[in-house]
Amino acid sequence: MAVAVRVIPCLDVRDGRVVKGVNFKGIRDAGDPVEVAARYDESGADELCMLDITASHEGRDAIIETVGAVAEQVWIPLTVGGGVGDERSFERLLRAGADKVSINSAVLREPQLIERLAARYGSQCVVVAIDAKAVAAGGWRAYAEGGRRDTGIDAIDWAGQAAQLGAGEILLTSMDADGTCNGYDLEMIKATAAAAEVPLIASGGAGQLGHFAEAIAAGADAVLAASVFHDRVLAIDEVKRSMAAAGLDTTLREQAPAA
Repeated sequence: MAVAVRVIPCLDVRDGRVVKGVNFKGIRDAGDPVEVAARYDESGADELCMLDITASHEGRDAIIETVGAVAEQVWIPLTVGGGVGDERSFERLLRAGADKVSINSAVLREPQLIERLAARYGSQCVVVAIDAKAVAAGGWRAYAEGGRRDTGIDAIDWAGQAAQLGAGEILLTSMDADGTCNGYDLEMIKATAAAAEVPLIASGGAGQLGHFAEAIAAGADAVLAASVFHDRVLAIDEVKRSMAAAGLDTTLREQAPAA
């Protein structure tokens, strides 16, 4: 039986507020994380992702209090990331209420950390996030510290290595497409899906209903978006119905009968 594709809203959090930008720049306020999370839970999201976008750059852990407050408000799986540097910080997020933890900069520095985390907590908890940007010569490179540092590492090769080391999922964000609403980077999704035999979450660029099904067709197992949901340009149920019309299996909630 086919596994239903997932629609995942993303909360980028800075200083206790949900924010959003374009190409990882031009950050603007998008609301209180607890209120925004509760709204997405009620509106049919399959999962929720919350990323503390400055934690790694500032050398600190993700905001535990915010994680706990959000976890209390949602019934869907919660992935949390930002500032995860070792087993201790990984476990703190799980204890605070996260179901899965996204890790990026630390495993780029020390890939074997993926193996240790998977062995201790299970691969299902380990989400390796890859922030990738196209290079003029072709291909994509992985960036660390919230997109601030070019590691020089080939993003596609890294995705394959992360999967082999025990990552349960790959969260792939196109820095070039992020916030543009011009569509996902389909070529990057195809290349990553071919290199990493684990579920792939596509992120960066969603702006129209058709973009979501395109990402799944390119090889993604789930689609993540922020701006279109924060700004109420598209509704989660609307996205799911569009994908269902394209022949994809989605989890649609039953509508309440009319009074």
